Amino acid sequence: MTDRFTVSLEPALAAEFSALLARKGYDNRSEAVRDLIREALTRERLERAPEGDCVGVLSYLYDHHERELSKRLTEVQHARHDLSVTTLHMHLDHDTCVEAALLRGQASEVLAFGETVMARPGIQHGRLHRIPLPDGTPGRGTRSK
Repeated sequence: MTDRFTVSLEPALAAEFSALLARKGYDNRSEAVRDLIREALTRERLERAPEGDCVGVLSYLYDHHERELSKRLTEVQHARHDLSVTTLHMHLDHDTCVEAALLRGQASEVLAFGETVMARPGIQHGRLHRIPLPDGTPGRGTRSK
């Protein structure tokens, strides 16, 4: 069963929304609205229940010639090995590397870890994306078999 509701938008906002749909490749407004609602609920859930479990993707760009940065990053990752599932390292050019760390654990701890890494001197760009795990999904320290 599907609940239906009507949304009224001012013409300028409707035009911007239609342009967003076209840029993102949505076939219809309903799917775009569902995605916006899911995103808002996810953000609210992470804020309301920071002790809940989540998965996260931490990506960051850095100059590997930065004095001892690679060593410091490794130390930070080892200190919180319980959060790390895997890390991907890619060389973009002679100087620049990008890493993506897949994380799993308590949402507040994943956030703190991401902020710690991104605050390191030499990190040029960083972003953390967290997704709360549904209730009953194995969280920190557990892997489904």
